[in-house]
Amino acid sequence: VMNDIISTMFNRKFMEELFKPQELYSKKALRTVYDRLAHASIMRLNQASMDKLYDLMTMAFKYQVLLCPRPRDILLVTFNHLDAIKDFIYESPGILNQVDETFRQLIETYNCLSDGEFQLIRQTLLIFFQDMHIRVSIFLKDKVQNSNGRFALPTSGPVPWGTEVPGLIRIFNQKGVEVKRSEFTTAGNYVTPQREGSFELYGDRVLKLGTNMYSVSRPVETHVAGSSKNSASRAKENTVPNPLAKEELNFLARLLGGLDIQKPAGGEAGFRLNLFTTDEEEEHAAQTRPEDLSYKVISIEAAQEPARREELSRILGELEVAEPRPDSAGKGEDLLALMDGL
Repeated sequence: VMNDIISTMFNRKFMEELFKPQELYSKKALRTVYDRLAHASIMRLNQASMDKLYDLMTMAFKYQVLLCPRPRDILLVTFNHLDAIKDFIYESPGILNQVDETFRQLIETYNCLSDGEFQLIRQTLLIFFQDMHIRVSIFLKDKVQNSNGRFALPTSGPVPWGTEVPGLIRIFNQKGVEVKRSEFTTAGNYVTPQREGSFELYGDRVLKLGTNMYSVSRPVETHVAGSSKNSASRAKENTVPNPLAKEELNFLARLLGGLDIQKPAGGEAGFRLNLFTTDEEEEHAAQTRPEDLSYKVISIEAAQEPARREELSRILGELEVAEPRPDSAGKGEDLLALMDGL
């Protein structure tokens, strides 16, 4: 299952499209991509479990972006994600090579950006997540999230790399010569980081954001915070047509090939993943979820549109380009082979 999902996520064509300069996805477009990736194997989730999984993913990523000591550290968070993914598929050299290629693309594309450009990226991501306040028990227990679903920034700990511990004021004259110093007491307990995290393919990232937050086994629950207060704004967002929605969905249709995900047949039986304790709890969550929070994932059936068949045939033909790969890589080396194997 992990091999199939990771192989689909890091498919070469898919990555090429993601790395093209473009506007940020809408929430509905992101959810559509996430839904297709989560179901890229024999694993199946029903609507309630899928909603819970998506909520956990979005809030965890919002937490990581929000608590980055400096904007450039967003790249270290991403590298922590990829390091963990590589641990899942270390026995599949073909898929590992896909992840390493994405790693190299990230380094080539983002290592050269300025701090100001990283700040713009961080602000764009936080604007995307600013109206999402879903309570997660693991964050509530660690006291990094308040009961209203908002995250609390720490007032102590290591300062960003390249900065000094607060508490000293320097005064300079017109010639740039320091003429006076004064100190003040800070409310936090700050420390200087010992070293900067590695931005290379292999290395110590130092930053722990983006690493496994389930290293200690704890039950995880999600609850919608302030749903009545924010329901009007969210409902407005869902009803107002997005002029880019049609183009986004057309793009997804081209990207994913518009193929149906078929239920497994023959000897390979599928299985369902339930993120709740019991089936009854899962059904109750699906019934009680506010209507304005329903993602209403759109199933793209582009293959059924006659006008698109010729273009889709060309795209699928591109995906069929034979590439050398080890026999141990298994099925799902590219997107077409994966979809055909389901």
